[in-house]
Amino acid sequence: MKNLSKDIIKPLYHYLKDKNLREFYRLYDKWGSYKRYVEVKDVKFLSYSFDVPDLASFIWQFKDLFVDESYKFKAGTDKPVIYDCGANIGMSCLYFKKLYPRAKIKAFEADPKIAKILEKNLKRNNVLDGIKVINNAVWVDDNGIEFSSDGADGGSIYRNGTKTKINSIRLKDFLEKEGKIDMLKIDIEGAEYEVLKDCSDSLDNVSNLFVEYHSWNNNRQKLSEILSIFERNDFRYYIESLTKTKHPFVNKGENANMDLQLNIFGVRR
Repeated sequence: MKNLSKDIIKPLYHYLKDKNLREFYRLYDKWGSYKRYVEVKDVKFLSYSFDVPDLASFIWQFKDLFVDESYKFKAGTDKPVIYDCGANIGMSCLYFKKLYPRAKIKAFEADPKIAKILEKNLKRNNVLDGIKVINNAVWVDDNGIEFSSDGADGGSIYRNGTKTKINSIRLKDFLEKEGKIDMLKIDIEGAEYEVLKDCSDSLDNVSNLFVEYHSWNNNRQKLSEILSIFERNDFRYYIESLTKTKHPFVNKGENANMDLQLNIFGVRR
């Protein structure tokens, strides 16, 4: 009975106490069954309003950022420098600005259509000050790269589908020009290995490092090499899985684009 009461009362307590959790349930109830990849304008949440190209990804981004606060970090200044690689429609930028209103953010977004929505959303909600939107793919050179868009948050150089060439920047060049980077977030749908490998000797000025690792079926797995980059640069890391496969020895993910997706959090100590 004691455990049963705990299982019932604790979630209810969090629901009543946490306005962001209540907002997540409201968003899910209103938009959770909405058709995917259809843009909906002026979606209101908390005190903000966004144009949203895909409601499903938006709802779970909200939970990840504003309920679970996965990107919460401590900076030794009220004006931290943040590199948001894979800024999508602006939810992460919005969270960082809520956490540190005076933050200086470089927001990189590869998809030209999504980058326009990103800048519009930030401007509409009066958080564009201090944020530079850069519509380029984060990559290992500035020669451009073939990119496939999914119309939401899954566009990738590795995604199957029609590809077009888009502009790119070499992240290493940007990192080496900064005195200090308080948070480096890399969520670039599969290109993280190449970019991290290229930047492996240029991470000394990064205090907090987040990488979303994507294991694509048509490429060899590179998790150990990514973790070795964390270790060589004195980051203590924590790993969180975003995938759950039933009977992994049998269902090996041959029919999916990705067979593994992980969040890797690194803190320099």
